[in-house]
Amino acid sequence: MDKIDAIVVGGGLAGLSAAYRLADAGRQVILLERGDAPGSKNVTGGRVYVDPIRPYLPGIIDSAPFERHVVREMITVLDEGSALQFEYGNERWKKEPFMSHTVLRAKLDGWLAEQATAKGAFIIPRKKVDELLYEDGQVAGIRSGTEEIGAHVVIAADGALSFLTQKAGLRQPHRPENLAVAVKEIYQLDEKTIEERFGLGPDEGLAGLFMGSVTRGMFGGGFLYTNRDTLSVGLVVGIDSLIHGAGDIDAPGLMEGFTGRPEVERWIRGGELREYSAHVISEAGIGAAPKLYRGGMLVAGDAAGFALNLGLTVRGMEFAIASGVMAADTAVLALNENDLSENSLSRYEKRLRESFVLPDMETFRHSREVLDRRRFFTVYPRFMCELFDELFTVGDRPKEGLYKTAKRVAKKYVLNMETLKDLLAARRL
Repeated sequence: MDKIDAIVVGGGLAGLSAAYRLADAGRQVILLERGDAPGSKNVTGGRVYVDPIRPYLPGIIDSAPFERHVVREMITVLDEGSALQFEYGNERWKKEPFMSHTVLRAKLDGWLAEQATAKGAFIIPRKKVDELLYEDGQVAGIRSGTEEIGAHVVIAADGALSFLTQKAGLRQPHRPENLAVAVKEIYQLDEKTIEERFGLGPDEGLAGLFMGSVTRGMFGGGFLYTNRDTLSVGLVVGIDSLIHGAGDIDAPGLMEGFTGRPEVERWIRGGELREYSAHVISEAGIGAAPKLYRGGMLVAGDAAGFALNLGLTVRGMEFAIASGVMAADTAVLALNENDLSENSLSRYEKRLRESFVLPDMETFRHSREVLDRRRFFTVYPRFMCELFDELFTVGDRPKEGLYKTAKRVAKKYVLNMETLKDLLAARRL
């Protein structure tokens, strides 16, 4: 069988970064994307932290079509009929180089696809991969329909559900507790309205996270990101929580309730709904990650489980870009040596361990099991909202001291063994 150097499966940031790097090294590379175009299926909120990935895409990443640089964080804790909202900002975030940017993945992925194509990568959309091909026990290409394409190395960047990693025997079938469903809506608003409504300057952005009653006690939360002339608003809910929740609860219904909350509605008021999307995402972290390599094959991005949900921050895009580049660099070295064996490709994992990717994933390997505790989405939001309600309410009776008020409300909700168990679990974060 005739072979090209590399096939990349998946046109997200991991796959595109891998294709760009391979083409930049002068290698023949074909990228296959089952969607209409790179980024067309993505539901990322989204936000990208730039500092970790500058070394991986030097010279081009700062010219990417980002939306706004984030200068403020907004956290909203929701209970039924009440909400506690606070913000954090730092003047340093307003100065270049900016720490993070909001993004629209269709724009960002399309731009990276252009960069890869300019280097010589061949991108084929609307191409579904059905099977892997093997030769002497190693992956040796793919089959799409009746068409077979041989390759010395295949990079699987086919997303959270990664059909290829299962086909290659690198992962067990997914379990519901390792996945979540993300629902996102994009609302059109003009730049001036966004800046006035959120108190932002030109090109400045805000990232908002919502927790509490919005998910009806289930693992998950909401997000809001300001883009240049749109708002990305969405909700993430654990699939296992949905399966074991009340029968009348589904993700679209939760999303409708979320955008109907006054704390959300006031931000999107007057906006034109331009896009609705839903997608399955990985929430398991490194504990459920597949083996990252075998003879003739490497795994990158969401397919490798490289995503982190820390409650206050959600990361994935920088892991995707960095792992895609490192997979490509490993493949180039193996191609140069004419050795695509498992032992040769195992150097990919060493690169990941020497980078920020696997250390960060290891540090927060228990984040999902810590956060997946019902009290984080019921008791603690209620405690916080009731405490501030008591502090701010002035009635027809004399006020008690602040300490006595806080102690009384805390005794009602958090001064118990269940809270102690949660605190002990949180030490693993």
